[in-house]
Amino acid sequence: MDFINELRWRGMLHDMTPGLEELLSKGNVTGYVGFDPTADSLHIGNLVPVMMLVHWQRGGHNPIALVGGATGMVGDPSGKSAERQLLDVDQIHHNLACQKAQLEQFLAFDGDHAARVVNNADWFKEFKFLDFIRDVGKHITVNYMTSKDSVKKRLESGMSFTEFSYQLVQGYDFFHLWKNHNCQVQFGGSDQWGNITTGTEMIRRMGGGHAFAVTAPLITKADGSKFGKSEGGNIWIDKAKTSAYKFYQYWINAADEDVSKYIRIFTLKSQEEIEVLEAQHAADPGQRILQKALAEDITARVHSEADLATAIAASQLLFGKSSKESIEALPESEFLSVFEGVPQAQLSTAQIESGIPVIDFLSEFTGFLSSKGEARRALKENSISINKVKVSEDTIVSGEDLISGRHILVQRGKKNYFLVQCD
Repeated sequence: MDFINELRWRGMLHDMTPGLEELLSKGNVTGYVGFDPTADSLHIGNLVPVMMLVHWQRGGHNPIALVGGATGMVGDPSGKSAERQLLDVDQIHHNLACQKAQLEQFLAFDGDHAARVVNNADWFKEFKFLDFIRDVGKHITVNYMTSKDSVKKRLESGMSFTEFSYQLVQGYDFFHLWKNHNCQVQFGGSDQWGNITTGTEMIRRMGGGHAFAVTAPLITKADGSKFGKSEGGNIWIDKAKTSAYKFYQYWINAADEDVSKYIRIFTLKSQEEIEVLEAQHAADPGQRILQKALAEDITARVHSEADLATAIAASQLLFGKSSKESIEALPESEFLSVFEGVPQAQLSTAQIESGIPVIDFLSEFTGFLSSKGEARRALKENSISINKVKVSEDTIVSGEDLISGRHILVQRGKKNYFLVQCD
């Protein structure tokens, strides 16, 4: 596989330094991406550089994932309008461990082109400040540093020396990996170009060597909203932070204007496979063929086939036919994730076990409907379902209706849901 051409047709190549293609033609090369431990999980925005490493490895090259135990204590100003909140050492160590485990899901850590995870704290922990500014800082001028976009954009609003020094620290990472691991390429988003090229310049000045930068474009959404965000914030890789259902739904809901771009970046499907899917999608957009292919592929790879099946089953709760049995088959966390934000009422299990006439249940017991009269009208219209089953005026809600002994799902029409929880 030709790595550069692979990035090009996938729309993942923004810029690169000259001479890289010639270098790659000579054999396998080591390259790296850095990840700062700002959270205990990667989010889907991080998947772009992760996929660059995946393609790098598939192209017969050696990938390194650098986790920033040291740089995480400084904070990268790139693309930020304000200084990051600094993390304490314990939080950084926790975040690093979580991110390392996630990176191992995507890269092969054995074989001829085995990936490695390194932590820049391992070489910075013994570095004394005066030694750093004397042996490293003297090679990069202030004029050079202030010419970088990541710095220029912040100078007017104010920038601490801590953040200003970040590009020196990241640049030294590249120098260290070049010197000790024969690492010649660094990857990142286009906002990282300044930091990466500081590293190539440091390698030239301090080591007389030559290294290369490759960046991917920052992903934008056609509607102008930020990629990787939902109403609840970031879409995380960790399913404890973003459920498999919500993860799957994020991709299913991708706009037609965006989905062709996403399926190229976030899946390993070939150009031919994608073009077939695009033709099928164009013939019947309502079937959302591209969105389904994307959502299924990335959910299975990031989580598992079992989690994908769970996400699809959870989706059926809202958009398809389900039964009490199929609902009970879902993990409780996924069930609750589907109905997060839905109006709720709390009842005791004893109340339910004793049996409640459905009209009373819908009105005075839960407040789902404003009055018994409204409840009667809705029931006569055949618009009320309990646990996805239509009910009538003579229905008695009882303990048999409890899902996993704790929940009852009430629905009016297709979209009006209500959740009763019992303790």
